[in-house]
Amino acid sequence: MAKRSKKGQKSQAKLQGFVVVAFAEDLEQARDYKTLLEVNDIPAMINEQDEQSEASKEVAVMVPEDFLDEAHVIIESQHAYDDFYDLALEDEGEGDFDNDLLEDDF
Repeated sequence: MAKRSKKGQKSQAKLQGFVVVAFAEDLEQARDYKTLLEVNDIPAMINEQDEQSEASKEVAVMVPEDFLDEAHVIIESQHAYDDFYDLALEDEGEGDFDNDLLEDDF
């Protein structure tokens, strides 16, 4: 009979009652989500899930099930906020505002 790791049992017990609210692209993004949720009084945990290959490592951000809906709203609001400013910065760089309009030709 194979022994189970005590560490694995502890982490599973710790995650009990927590559900995945988002999968992050990397650990840094997962930490950002966790911080964002905690600032909004939502407990959050990060759970790295090893996949078949080392290249495809998923990082799950988890919250208690009771906070799931609120956590989704907060994360989606942050995405909308980021998208808005990304778009504004892209527009600013494109087609540089015609500075000739501001110069006096008198």
